[in-house]
Amino acid sequence: MVKLRMPNLMLLSIMALGLAPGGALRADLKQAMAERDLGRRSKLALDNAEAALKAARAGYDQGDREKAAAGAAEIQESVELAFDSLNQTGKNPRSSPRWFKSAEIQTRSLLKKIETFQRDMAFSDRPMLEKVKTRVQEVHDQLLLGLMEGKHK
Repeated sequence: MVKLRMPNLMLLSIMALGLAPGGALRADLKQAMAERDLGRRSKLALDNAEAALKAARAGYDQGDREKAAAGAAEIQESVELAFDSLNQTGKNPRSSPRWFKSAEIQTRSLLKKIETFQRDMAFSDRPMLEKVKTRVQEVHDQLLLGLMEGKHK
C-alpha cells in the first residue's frame, strides 16, 4: 500500500481537475462570474478563454470534434462575459484604460491563436471557429475603438 502525503494528494487532485474534460473550464467561468470587481472579472474571463482554446486544441488533436466545439463555445462565452463586464463598469476606456487595454491586448493575442488553430485544422472543420473568431474580432475592435476615441458625449 502506497501512502500519499498531503502535498502529494493535493497535487494529484489538482492534476485530476486539470485533466477533467470541460468541467474545470466551466468552473473557472463560474468563478469569473462570481467575481465582484468587474475589471478583475473581465481578466478572469479572458484567462478562461485562453484555457478553453488550449482545451479545444487538445480535444481536436485527439480527434474529439465535440470537445473542440465545446471549447470554441466556451471561448465565445468567456469573451462575451469579459466585454460585458467592462461595459458594466461605466468607465471611460480612454481616461481609465487599465482593464480595457489589458483586455484589448488579450483579445488580440487570443485572436491570433484562434487563427493559427483554424489554419491547422482540416479544411472541413474550419467553420467551427469562424463564428468565434468573428466575435472575438468584433470585441477587440470595440475595445480598441473605445481606447482610441473614448465615449461619445
